[in-house]
Amino acid sequence: MKSGAQILLDCLKQEGVDTIFGYPGGRSLLVHDALMDDKEIRHILVRHEQGAAHAADGYARTTGKVGVCLTTSGPGATNLVTGIATAYMDSVPMVALTCQVPTAEIGNDAFQEADMAGITRPITKHNYVVTDVKDLARVIHEAFYIARTRRPGPVLIDLPSDVLGAKIKPLTYTPAKRRGYQEMPTLNHNQLKRAADLINKAKRPLIYAGGGITLSNSSDKLRAVAQKGQIPVTHTLMGIGIMDPKSPLSVGMLGMYGAWYANQAVGECDCLIAIGVRFDDRVTGKVASFAPKAKVIHFDIDPSSIRKVVQGGVPVVCDAAEALEQLIDLIEEKDHSEWLAQIDGYKEKFPLPRPERDHLAPHEVMEAIAAVAGDTPVVASDVGLSQMWTANYLPFAGPRQYITSGGLGTMGFALPAALGAALGNPDRPIFAINGDGAFQMNCQELATCAQYQIPVKCIILNNGKLGMVRQFQRVLMKNRYASTCLGHRVDFCMVSEGFGVKALRVEDKSDLLAVLQQAMAIPGPVVVEVPIHPDTYAFPMVLPGSDATQMVFDAD
Repeated sequence: MKSGAQILLDCLKQEGVDTIFGYPGGRSLLVHDALMDDKEIRHILVRHEQGAAHAADGYARTTGKVGVCLTTSGPGATNLVTGIATAYMDSVPMVALTCQVPTAEIGNDAFQEADMAGITRPITKHNYVVTDVKDLARVIHEAFYIARTRRPGPVLIDLPSDVLGAKIKPLTYTPAKRRGYQEMPTLNHNQLKRAADLINKAKRPLIYAGGGITLSNSSDKLRAVAQKGQIPVTHTLMGIGIMDPKSPLSVGMLGMYGAWYANQAVGECDCLIAIGVRFDDRVTGKVASFAPKAKVIHFDIDPSSIRKVVQGGVPVVCDAAEALEQLIDLIEEKDHSEWLAQIDGYKEKFPLPRPERDHLAPHEVMEAIAAVAGDTPVVASDVGLSQMWTANYLPFAGPRQYITSGGLGTMGFALPAALGAALGNPDRPIFAINGDGAFQMNCQELATCAQYQIPVKCIILNNGKLGMVRQFQRVLMKNRYASTCLGHRVDFCMVSEGFGVKALRVEDKSDLLAVLQQAMAIPGPVVVEVPIHPDTYAFPMVLPGSDATQMVFDAD
């Protein structure tokens, strides 16, 4: 006979789980007690449940496995909500385990009771409340199956404490299947041939690629299609790394804070091949003027994303890997040298800005990080200006090297996500790049890094402001900077040392590279504080609701 808590751990191991990020409480006592005796699953004690969700997220994004987080009931469970929503928006496979009051007390406003199934229904791919221990194993395996298949996403399992304590004879493990749930869509070959015909007839084709390429592990196939057809590729924030930025076919990131030349290429292309993207507002700007000259082909595994934003075109519901593998044979070898030269002309006209200043410029910081990071680092960036500077100036030659909160835009993501990534990738350099505002939202996870000696190199770009909001205020509110000055200067080195993490500060522009090299030489976690001038921004940018080709290059 085994308890529900023991059956839970057995099922997790059958699913290949080796790491859980969690925080204990009264209702999770049985699970944490069982974890003490388990030799195969390591439990990482975070300092806040939101950190557990982001750590599981970072682990999942960089390994391709399902991330797992565990909390107690009530506030412990509700503290996961932001992290679950972050994973949902970015299609990250995650299983969130929330312990719950006993089944007899559910609905009676018991101490630390919260309806997690109801709360998370809009932000999970699926969720469960287990009311009978006999269902537990089936539910666990179904949850992992749903989380990792088709368009991935988070699944929540609510576990009442009496179910965790109940004992039964374990059932034989059988692979999960769920009636009515189609693991992979059936590729419509007629639609694929229509798409290939449009691509072959195009004079100025452009691939617009997103996170779906990474999720399907098909960046090599995408590169092969682009190479055969000599088709340039622009990518989203979530698609960073799917094209080597050194490739002559790489057009860089498009969108609100992307490159002018990428947005211009979209405006001039006659065939837009969208693969694994959502046409979100940060990319399209004013939808009516997005890719106005192009026939649009949309490949996506999620039929609800097709024609959700951009109408018309040729839809192909499919797994990106399957479609690209067949597309390689269907497209023709082409000479698009005139089109590529036209894009090169755009790049020469308005390259990404690299201004020379007396103080540190963002591109100089990113170039210094690249110099010490090696060939295959993992970088988690937070949300705000630091995110855009990292995305535009730090080169990533492969997928799963760069992670960030794209859809939800969650501040406080970088440090716990980097922590999770480090545990999933023990042989790779791990960086968390934060603004000072975002860093303060989850800086407590430095204590987790210190306890387990997780070697995250945490870079704090300190401008004393909420920089991206300040940029909007500069451009849209005529320099009325409401509530974006962080006021009293925080001594981040002292804070970090207080958590038990070695800290370094860049005092002068000339010190930057040497300080980063020193940080890399120190085993374990290190914080590096880098001063950034408060009036340093991320230009060019597209104003909200504007034509994506009409970018603002400064506030004036």
